[in-house]
Parts: sequence; structure tokens; C-alpha cells
Amino acid sequence: MTAENPTGPLGGHLDDDDYPAYTMGRAAEMLGTTPGFLRAIGEARLITPLRSEGGHRRYSRYQLRIAARARELVDQGTPVEAACRIVILEDQLEEAQRLNAEYCAAAAASSGPPPAV
Repeated sequence: MTAENPTGPLGGHLDDDDYPAYTMGRAAEMLGTTPGFLRAIGEARLITPLRSEGGHRRYSRYQLRIAARARELVDQGTPVEAACRIVILEDQLEEAQRLNAEYCAAAAASSGPPPAV
């Protein structure tokens, strides 16, 4: 097995942030929370875990980062539903800022240098 051509149960997914590699139990353990918390943020539609062939929830690293942020807010006293809404809005803002930066860079690149006088 080489780094360029990985094999095994995860194949080439070791660097894939969206690959659902973590079971509910492992995800809860990593976050220092309970499976019930993960179910609650799933019901609030903050994250939607993929399901294994056996129907078990599987979480990606990206989903775990989102869940960790929600947990921070809940630990500070924010209700779960409100924490989920805040995290969703933060994620949307980050994406809008990323797109805006891309558009600004593309506009600057397409305008070229100012004409010589």
C-alpha cells in the first residue's frame, strides 16, 4: 500500500473531509458528548449523517466540526435549536465571504492593467 494508491477499508478517503468515516458512538466520544446530542442536532437539521448499509449513522470530519461548534454554543447556555440556527448562519456567511473573495479576484484579473495614457 502506497500513499499515492491507498487501499483498504477507506481507500483514498483518508483526506476526504466529507467521507462518513465515524460511527455515532465514535463521533460522540470524539466530541465529548452523547449520541442523544448528535440525534438532536440531526433532528434540528444541522447535520444529516449518511447511513451505512445496516442503517447506522455515519459522520464526516466536516460534520464533526459543525457539531463541535454547536456543542460550544450549547455549553455556553444556548438552546440546541438556537445553536443549530447560529451555526447554519455562520456557515452560510463563511461561504458567502468565500464566494465574494473569488468574484473580486476574478473581476480584478479580468480588468487587467489600466490603459496607458
